[in-house]
Amino acid sequence: MSDSDIGNETTIVHLMRHGEVHNPDGVLYGRRAGYHLSELGREMADRVAEHLADHDIAHVVASPLERAQESAAPLAKTHGLTLDTDDRLIEAANIFEGKTFGVGDGALRKPANWKHLTNPFRPSWGEPYVDQVVRMMGALGAARDAARGHEAVCVSHQLPIWIVRSFVERRRLWHDPRRRQCTLASLTSFTYRGDKIISVGYTEPARDLVPAHLLAGAKPVKGGAKAFGA
Repeated sequence: MSDSDIGNETTIVHLMRHGEVHNPDGVLYGRRAGYHLSELGREMADRVAEHLADHDIAHVVASPLERAQESAAPLAKTHGLTLDTDDRLIEAANIFEGKTFGVGDGALRKPANWKHLTNPFRPSWGEPYVDQVVRMMGALGAARDAARGHEAVCVSHQLPIWIVRSFVERRRLWHDPRRRQCTLASLTSFTYRGDKIISVGYTEPARDLVPAHLLAGAKPVKGGAKAFGA
């Protein structure tokens, strides 16, 4: 790369959401340890690795949580890379972690929990959206720097991915969770020219493997707590 090209190189950073998690009790697992990919989730991870096999991937990094590490492993192996960890890619903190949180049952029916639902703009039940933007932009920047002129993959979780995408695309941060365009094993891809993001793309390499009620815009399912915990 010549001196004139430095600062103008094109780098792509893909934010991958992990695959399906084995969660038979239907809890919002959040940052809890011990939640691993299901067999279907492993198939999703393999599908993404296959999808990106001919891409110029130079860096693979993941949230420290098991489901993210397991989703990233096939990618790192395919490209002969060491899998790195970045704590900034972790799931958003949530006061309801460890509780069932389905539609029509679970935590929302308990009056003691209603005090945590007073401010959807911050939000009052968990990590502030602004804090998520700060850490996720930092993680994106670090991945960009590690893969300048190539591509990087960062494996994270639905809410942080959606929030940082919303920030980059200049949308409000508070939103209807059912409308997030960030399904399991999806790729939200940020293209940089130098240090500046010039475009954002979205693909779903494993869409045919995702249960219909977990796709973006799907109607909530009563008792469907398994949908929660990104």
